[in-house]
Amino acid sequence: MSLNLCEIFYSLQGESSFTGLPCTFVRLSGCNLDCAWCDTRYAENERTPLSIEKIIDQIKRFGCNLIEITGGEPLLQKETPDLISQLLEMDFQVLLETNGSQSIQNIDPRCIRILDIKCPSSNESDSFLYENLTYLTRRDEIKFVIGSRQDYEFARSIIIEKLSQRPNTKTHLSPVFGQIPPESLAAWILEDKLPARLSLQQHKIIWNPDQRGV
Repeated sequence: MSLNLCEIFYSLQGESSFTGLPCTFVRLSGCNLDCAWCDTRYAENERTPLSIEKIIDQIKRFGCNLIEITGGEPLLQKETPDLISQLLEMDFQVLLETNGSQSIQNIDPRCIRILDIKCPSSNESDSFLYENLTYLTRRDEIKFVIGSRQDYEFARSIIIEKLSQRPNTKTHLSPVFGQIPPESLAAWILEDKLPARLSLQQHKIIWNPDQRGV
């Protein structure tokens, strides 16, 4: 059983509630979306078939308990849930970052699922599978990448109309790096008293924003 792997690297978690913690990233290949501001296009085509066993062997070498499975879109590969379950059985803490267009129903609920709801500036705002909201647990998280005031209003509407029924959901608003000033997004959140966290891409602040493997 193998997966198409783009890269594995060890760095600090740059986003989510785990920001700042050491983390091993497993980036899988392939994506079904074409977001206008995508910063990992290389993951669409760079691929090395590798067995789950060999992927886990590489993960172990970093000696880090926090693992993120990302992409591309990791749920395009049917073997991804098996990788997640095996890591959980080995007592790793596992994060899954997904664009939300694929069902998370069969992902082990011990995994922390981070759903990215695409906003209008991505050109993929119709891609989210809203039934995924019914599968969320209190451990899971939602992310909106904000590139404009229109994006913010789109996200605000979903937070108020759909996520308010799930008051314990961790919700993040992340400005597109270099496209919208973080202080603008901060002001909007404060003005609306929106129950969401301003989430900056820490890795792009620490390192060159175009640098890979961080």
